[in-house]
Amino acid sequence: MRGTVLSEFLTGASGRAHPVHEPLAALIERFAGVAVSLRTAIQEGALGASFSTTLSSSNADGDDQKALDVHADDLFLQAASEAGIAFYASEEQAEPLVLDGISPLSVAIDPLDGSSNIDTNITIGTIFSIVPSLADAQSTFLQPGTAQVAAGFFVYGPQLALVLTLGAGTSIFVYSEREGVFLKAYASVQINPEAKEFALNMSNYRHWDPALRAYADECLAGASGPRKKNFNMRWIASLVAETYRILVRGGVFMYPRDNRKGYDQGRLRLVYEANPVAMLIEQAGGAAINGYTRILDLKPASLHERTPFMFGARNEIDLLRQYHADPAIGRPSTLASKKA
Repeated sequence: MRGTVLSEFLTGASGRAHPVHEPLAALIERFAGVAVSLRTAIQEGALGASFSTTLSSSNADGDDQKALDVHADDLFLQAASEAGIAFYASEEQAEPLVLDGISPLSVAIDPLDGSSNIDTNITIGTIFSIVPSLADAQSTFLQPGTAQVAAGFFVYGPQLALVLTLGAGTSIFVYSEREGVFLKAYASVQINPEAKEFALNMSNYRHWDPALRAYADECLAGASGPRKKNFNMRWIASLVAETYRILVRGGVFMYPRDNRKGYDQGRLRLVYEANPVAMLIEQAGGAAINGYTRILDLKPASLHERTPFMFGARNEIDLLRQYHADPAIGRPSTLASKKA
């Protein structure tokens, strides 16, 4: 059965009592157009001129940039400008850009999340967070995640999909090549509060805090351990792919802090990775924390701030929070007091 077209969904949403739905719909539709174009470039693979080339430059976090990272950023920046967005913040830009300072909306974006997976043909995506504009770009992007108006991500996988929330549930749209539009494939996505699958890079076990080791040990013990059930483990190392799987099939994802240099505060970016994903997860009935605190309650100190990130099935996230809060298991941390 044919699902609702994205444009129809957005038009219906704009009929609600909300002051920014018209520019919001314009931005999301333009982003959807960019995603279709970008997918074409991605599908060229090693044949494409900008596919796997690594540039001599690095992004704002010091990561190597691929030509496709910059190409994606250029496309989404142009779309944001055409939609009349006030401020544009990107992983590929050191500082936010001023586009239309009087617009009610601004966007923070990871234009090509998981680009280190490009050469190996693993799912990658685009993550975005839409927030109300304040007086300046700095204050706009340092709002806690609870201020988000909408959030979403595109997945460039076997299907081109858009996962979207406007603050009233999470929906999934899939691009139809036949019809040339995004159609709603999953409405009112709900994550099972129980889980039997977890995503975690076990190779870093020796670097973890005792709380996470204890949780992982109990999962690995399976039906003969204290959890009394068997767990499957997945690790794709692509945030959009992990999130999509959890939204569709359930489970829990963990990217903790650890004791290696540069990992003390985690690796994922709060403003344009963790915040939008956390909003999508919560709107689907799940939960998202940094170990101690709800992700959406954190107030960023800087645009490119990193955070530990755990999300998915609510009961598993509640258990992880308990492990981290227990002084006999967890590690005292400034994360516990870092609140909005």
